[in-house]
Formats: sequence, C-alpha cells, structure tokens
Amino acid sequence: MPQLDLRDYIREIPDFPKPGILIRDITPLLAAPIAFQYAIDLFADHYRDAKIDSIVAAESRGFIFAAPLALALKAAFVPIRKPGKLPYSKHSYSYDLEYGSDTLEMHTDALSSGQRVLVMDDLLATGGTVEACCKLLEHFSVDIVGCAFCIHLTGLNGASRLKAPLFSLLEY
Repeated sequence: MPQLDLRDYIREIPDFPKPGILIRDITPLLAAPIAFQYAIDLFADHYRDAKIDSIVAAESRGFIFAAPLALALKAAFVPIRKPGKLPYSKHSYSYDLEYGSDTLEMHTDALSSGQRVLVMDDLLATGGTVEACCKLLEHFSVDIVGCAFCIHLTGLNGASRLKAPLFSLLEY
C-alpha cells in the first residue's frame, strides 16, 4: 500500500459554521479516490482481525466511511438515522446537545444479541453523537468492539465519553 499523508486531503475552513470554529473538511479526501481508498484500507487493516459482525454509523457522514469498510471486512452495515427516516419498527434514543436535543433511531431487527459491533463516524469532537449511538446499541446486548473516526479533535475531550477503544486516522 502506498504511503499517503491524509492531512494533505483535509481542508481547513475558518469561521464555519460560525465565527471562531475551524472546520476540518473531508470532501477533498472523498474527491481523491487514491486517498479515500487509502483511508478505508487503513481502517480495514486495523480491524481485519477483530471479527466484526456489523458496523453502525449515524447519518450522514459516518455512512461514507462505514459502508465501504463493512464491505472490506465482510460485515453488515447498519444505519442509524434521524427520526422519520426509517420505515420499519425502531428503537430510539434522545439526547441533549449544547444548544438543544436530538434523537437517533435504528431498526429493531438491525442487530442480534452477542454480535461484535464497530461504531463509526467521520469525526470525533465532543462525543455526543457517538455516545448516543452507543446508548442506542444497549437495546441489542451487543459487544461494542470500538469507535472509529477519520478525524479526532483531541482538544474537545470527546474520547472521555467513549466506553470502547478509540481509533482514528488523524488527530488535530
């Protein structure tokens, strides 16, 4: 596998979505097939021997990494969605955000007890969304093998909210 510096494919945009925030934009990475494939290969190499049954991800950017990784690991991909997006019977989990609240849902038949599950998102910041995903998974009695991210913003302390091992490709 060729060595790439994935930082070369992350664009920094100051004052987005509001003044004082510096966003790490993954769209240049997604637009470069060699870099995107490299990122998926790095995740696959890390988790290849973890015997993962399913990869869950909250919409929408987590889907971008979770679906191809699930194929690479021959695991199921399970979407976690916002309310009103899933057509079948579902479990829900509501949680508080800095400026309000949100709810996540997943189908009641999405996972089986005892499965080994990886939780995935594009970025770990404060950890609220991934913590909510893990709480939602409590309905299923699964083993959360880890939480994986393309980018981990270490200064925002999101890792402190995780109860499973963290793996990220990049740290800022």
